[in-house]
Amino acid sequence: MQSPRPLADVVLLERCLIEGLTMRLTRPAVVVACVFALGATANTFFEEVNPAVQLTESAAAFIETLDDAQKQAAVLPYDTPRRTDWHFIPKPERKGLEVKHMSAEQRDAAFRTLQAALSQIGYRKATGIMALESLLHELEGGRGSNIRDPQRYFFTFFGTVGEGRWGLSVEGHHLSLNFVIDGDQVISSSPQALATNPAIVKAENASGVAVGTRILDKEETLAFELVNSLTAQQRARAVFREEALSEVRNAGEPQPPKAAPEGIAASELNDDQKKLLEQLLVVYCESMPEKVAAQRLSEIREAGWDQVHFGWAGATQPGIGHYYRVQGPTFLVEFVNTQPDAAGNIANHIHSLWRDMRGDFALPIDAE
Repeated sequence: MQSPRPLADVVLLERCLIEGLTMRLTRPAVVVACVFALGATANTFFEEVNPAVQLTESAAAFIETLDDAQKQAAVLPYDTPRRTDWHFIPKPERKGLEVKHMSAEQRDAAFRTLQAALSQIGYRKATGIMALESLLHELEGGRGSNIRDPQRYFFTFFGTVGEGRWGLSVEGHHLSLNFVIDGDQVISSSPQALATNPAIVKAENASGVAVGTRILDKEETLAFELVNSLTAQQRARAVFREEALSEVRNAGEPQPPKAAPEGIAASELNDDQKKLLEQLLVVYCESMPEKVAAQRLSEIREAGWDQVHFGWAGATQPGIGHYYRVQGPTFLVEFVNTQPDAAGNIANHIHSLWRDMRGDFALPIDAE
């Protein structure tokens, strides 16, 4: 194990991440610089412990900072229908307590909870997605200013934290993270929605987001590498539709679609292609804490890699609409990039999902 970073580095990272996210729209570059430039500090800051225990402790500490009115917004019954009411679109209203309505101490505690819920990689992605709201505000000329806001993200707890089964949602535009914890186990970590607009920042901007910033990089580049490695015969199996789907399926629905997998089976890939497929799935898992990610991959292996299918629709090069899905008995990945970004660049707006084919939200899919 690496030796811990000096305390000053840890404090710098925390303040940079949290204060950068909660500054006014005139200072959005702070968090982008933090999450992409302080990687060395971040790598050692995120010590791997039991994620359920860490998350329970962080969540309980956060709730302790809230007054009664805030608790009414932030803590809901476990069995409320709102627990499965999720989406990553810019909704006018959401469940939970908004970051904007938290004190500095509460924001600090909230983002410590988010840190506990994710890996260092996942935390960088989540906070980077939040920071892009400032760039969207700029590119859209202030239209929808009440929605494009890096503080417009909501924390919700379901049930009693630390007692029996309880849940957590962290959600806002282009981000929906959902967890169920039971004792010392994270028993559900889906739906997991990560999205970006723009997918690649292509022009200088007053928001200070660096040209070339690309939060969901490997989710796209590895998939292109895989589809373009296929032989003509393999591609005929993998491409199930010439035109890309316009959107991921069942977004906002409590459960993923039950349709059978489409595309080419992993058993029909060569060894190099199988490695690419596994690397792609690791990218979707590594946003979670190490033990949660390892459990996801273990379940895929136990169900059988040969049961995994890779399906493609649309163009096989950047800048033109494309879509893919990877599906096995235990999981579903969907990725779509067809919409223009806020500056009008075609196919530069990503939506991606990880879902549990046995049931999201720790709810058996057959019970739906």
